[in-house]
Amino acid sequence: MDEELCDVLILGTGPAGLQAAIHAARKKVSVFVLGRLHKSSAYRAHIENYCCISGMTGEVMLNEGRIQAEKSGAQFLDEDVIDLSQEEEWFVVHSESGKIFKSRSLILAMGISRKKLKVPGEKELLGRGVSYCVECDANFYRGEPVVVTGCESAAVSGALTLLFYASEVHLVCEELEVSEPMAQQLKEATIHFHEGRKVKAIIGESEVKGVLLDDGTRLDVNGIFIELGAKGAIELATKLGVTLDSESMQFIVTNKKQEVNIPGVYAAGDICGPPWQVAKAVGEGCVAGLEAAAYAKKFQ
Repeated sequence: MDEELCDVLILGTGPAGLQAAIHAARKKVSVFVLGRLHKSSAYRAHIENYCCISGMTGEVMLNEGRIQAEKSGAQFLDEDVIDLSQEEEWFVVHSESGKIFKSRSLILAMGISRKKLKVPGEKELLGRGVSYCVECDANFYRGEPVVVTGCESAAVSGALTLLFYASEVHLVCEELEVSEPMAQQLKEATIHFHEGRKVKAIIGESEVKGVLLDDGTRLDVNGIFIELGAKGAIELATKLGVTLDSESMQFIVTNKKQEVNIPGVYAAGDICGPPWQVAKAVGEGCVAGLEAAAYAKKFQ
C-alpha cells in the first residue's frame, strides 16, 4: 500500500486550506494538501469584498493560491479523503485512490456541505428514510433495500459500506467522478448502478417507500442516502472525536490558535462556522498553518 509521511496534512483546497499551506510550508516543514480545487464553494464565486482584491473570480484566486503554496513547498493530491483516524502520535488519512498519509499535525479546512437534491419528498421524509450520512444511519437499514445518489467519493464509498448492511444497494449517478481504483471497486461490487440517471422524486407518506428516476423507473426501497460531494467534513471530523458546537452540531469548535480539542488538530474556514467570507477563511488558515507547523516541529 502506498504510504506518505509528512509534518502537516491539510484537508481542503479553499481559501483556508491554501493559506494554511502557504504559511505552514514557509516554516520548512513537509506539507501535503488533499482535495479538488474546483469543489471549493469559492471556486465559482466573484470576489468583490476581499481587501485589496476586486473583480477577480474565485477560480483565478484559488489557482493563484495553489501556485503560491507550491512555490512555498507544499505538495498537492487532487483526491477526496474517505477515511480519517489517529494512531498514537500520527494522524492517518486514506485518499480515494487508496493512498495513505501519516502526518504529525492535521488541518481541517474542507468547508461544509450545502448540497440538497431539491426533489419532492426530500424535505418531508428527512429522518424517515432520507439521510445525508451513511456511516451515521447505515445500521438502521439492515436487511432492507436502499438507494445512494451522488457521483463522487462520498456516494461510492457509502454504497460500498452499505453492502455490509442492506439487502440491496442501488447507486444513482449522472456521471461518475471518482478515481480509477474506486471506479474499479464499484464495478466489482454487487451494487445496482443506474448510470446517467437522476432522482426525480422520493416516494412515501410517513416513510420512504421508493425512489422515482428521471426515466420513469421506480426503485422500491426503504431508504435513500443523499451523498452529493466528497466525504462529509463533519462526518470525518467526528470520527476523530472533534468537538462540535453545542447549538447546531454543524461546526468545529476552535480556540484563537485554531486548535480543536485534540492536540495536533486545527480547523479553519467555513467548517468553523459563519460568516461565510474569504477574509475570515484566509485569516483562520494563516493561524492554523503557523500553529500546525510549530506543533509538527516538536517531533523533528
